[in-house]
Order: sequence, then C-alpha cells, then structure tokens
Amino acid sequence: MKAISTAELQNLKERGEAITLINTLPAESFAETHIPDSINIPRDQDDFAEKVEQAVGGKSQPIVVYCASEDCPSSTKAAKELESQGFTNVSDYEGGAKSWKQSGHELAHA
Repeated sequence: MKAISTAELQNLKERGEAITLINTLPAESFAETHIPDSINIPRDQDDFAEKVEQAVGGKSQPIVVYCASEDCPSSTKAAKELESQGFTNVSDYEGGAKSWKQSGHELAHA
C-alpha cells in the first residue's frame, strides 16, 4: 500500500488520471461531506472488497481510499484489506477530507 499526499492526489485529479477515489466511511458521513468525484463504499460492510471490485472493474485498477482525517483509521484498514484480497494498485490518502479542505480545496455534500 502506498500513502499519498494532498499534492499527489491533486496532481492525479488535475491530470485526469483514471483513478477511483473511495470514501470508506459510513454513508451518513459521506453525505455530510466528501471529496468531489469520490464514491462511497463503507469499509465496515461484509462485502467491502467485492463492492470495490465491482465499482472499479478489476483488482488491478488504480484506487485511492480515504476517510475523515489522519486520525481516522478506516482508509488504512481498507487499503490493507484490499491488498489482502489481491488488489494491486491501492493508495491511501491518509490526510482525508480534513487535509483536502485545509489545503484550500472544496468538499462536496450529498
């Protein structure tokens, strides 16, 4: 698993890289606030890895997982779980929505 910074995530988004940005928090948290263009697949679902594979189209597709902030363990746990299930291109945006906003970027609301 690779950890990426706010600048790296911004770079990927600006270049139009074909990444899937996944918010791993419960649906209620995602509805309150999330990084634009991200999807919500809560990590605590029993079929989390299966839902991710369906959403991204395969285990080799580039995925960036994130949660609320550096203090939130959900994205790191999700990244480790995905790798243990055979996903090969997973990055963890450890700063989460909080760092994204603190860096001057907008957050979306459902």
